Amino acid sequence: MSGQIARLGDGTAVAPGDLAGQVAQALRNTGRALAGADASFEDVVRLTFYVTDWAPEKIGPFMAGIESVVEELGLPWPLPPASLIGVDYLFEPDVLVELEATAIAQ
Repeated sequence: MSGQIARLGDGTAVAPGDLAGQVAQALRNTGRALAGADASFEDVVRLTFYVTDWAPEKIGPFMAGIESVVEELGLPWPLPPASLIGVDYLFEPDVLVELEATAIAQ
């Protein structure tokens, strides 16, 4: 699945300007999408995070966003193979992260 961002179902932005908060919400949305396909994070074989204006000093907030939802979402730790790709911008200026996940449901 692709295009998971920090939005609620009604389109309301979550955590504007907060990388950690947006990472956490994108993961929550991914979890919901997986559940809708009768899958879970246990079925995920690859994650790709696209982060705007990436710089090494953003790794702390980025990881904090992941770590904040590990238990809530039942994320396997360590995570499945993941890529973090820095991009200039995403489709809207307030979107700081977009998440793609590949899962193989049993």
